[in-house]
Amino acid sequence: MTTPADVTAAAVASAAAATADTALTPESAADSSPAVDSAALGSNAWLIVIDPQAIFASPDSAWGSPFFADALVNIRRLAAAFDDRVLVTRWLPTADRTTSWGDYFAAWPFADQPADDPLFALVPDATDLSPHPTLDLPTFGKWGTELEAVVGRGATVVVAGVSTDCCVVSTALAGADAGARLFVAADACAGSTAENHAAALHVMSLYPPQITITDTATILAAH
Repeated sequence: MTTPADVTAAAVASAAAATADTALTPESAADSSPAVDSAALGSNAWLIVIDPQAIFASPDSAWGSPFFADALVNIRRLAAAFDDRVLVTRWLPTADRTTSWGDYFAAWPFADQPADDPLFALVPDATDLSPHPTLDLPTFGKWGTELEAVVGRGATVVVAGVSTDCCVVSTALAGADAGARLFVAADACAGSTAENHAAALHVMSLYPPQITITDTATILAAH
């Protein structure tokens, strides 16, 4: 006899399999995305580098991405091309603890530290990416009035950083809602795991034409 629980379990398994079959890797993203030409990218595009901080990079951190070092190589290539049109963000643990953020920090006590803790510092190779002050926020997504004050409303931006499956996807979806044109450099993003990275790329790929999944070489060729 098939029970409701059996049906639910089968549906979940089927959905998971479909996601695994269609999820984008950095390599497949470049193959499956529309070509990015100079007209699409424009001359006023910005590069936004999401949270290249020790807490997301260190192998000793519970949130450290094993793919951060590889992503940073491509982040630096992009930053060199975008010159002074680069904005770097940081996540800081300054959210109101009377909200659900209190529950969050109870679940992740290692991150419940003062904002000036070395965990939240930029990694050394990210300190020279931008001439602008870092945009420091207590939220996963970094898109909002503070970011738009720098890049402009309805801006064209390239998004890179960490982690693909948290702060990158949160920023990209909010940017799409705000009317920005976003190009996600898949190989300049680092996920918490390979599977989560691919899943986040897949989600963002569902939002064309606001969001385009591409790669570093394609962006540099168009810039």
